[in-house]
Amino acid sequence: MNLPYQSNSHQQNTVKPPLILAVDGNEDNLHLLPQLVVLLECAFITATDGETTLGMAQSYQPDLILLDMMLPDMSSIEVVHRLKKNPETSTIPIIAVTGMARTEDREYFISAGCINYIKKPYLIDEMEVVILNNIRKIPAV
Repeated sequence: MNLPYQSNSHQQNTVKPPLILAVDGNEDNLHLLPQLVVLLECAFITATDGETTLGMAQSYQPDLILLDMMLPDMSSIEVVHRLKKNPETSTIPIIAVTGMARTEDREYFISAGCINYIKKPYLIDEMEVVILNNIRKIPAV
């Protein structure tokens, strides 16, 4: 008789919640995200400028970055390029979050290295779909 394998370990096979780095130059815009992220069972950290974003991405290795395309200290495209050039952050998916809604803007952000695009003001349903379609679920260690 074959029995399913059972470990003698008391550890449960768990999945850590995906970590999202939300970046926006306007701190008020970051207040809505925690409510949405909690509903999606994700963890989150925030940054308000490009330099902080680069450091947090390298230190925390988030599963997704929601990047406002208008940052106070540097071009958001420069942030994308620097993240993609760094071997430690190059595989982190980046979603452009912007009020620029023209087709050519979307194409520009995608060609720069973003995997998707969310328009501001964002709709909760749209944001939820984009986040869930782009987060990496990582087994806990």
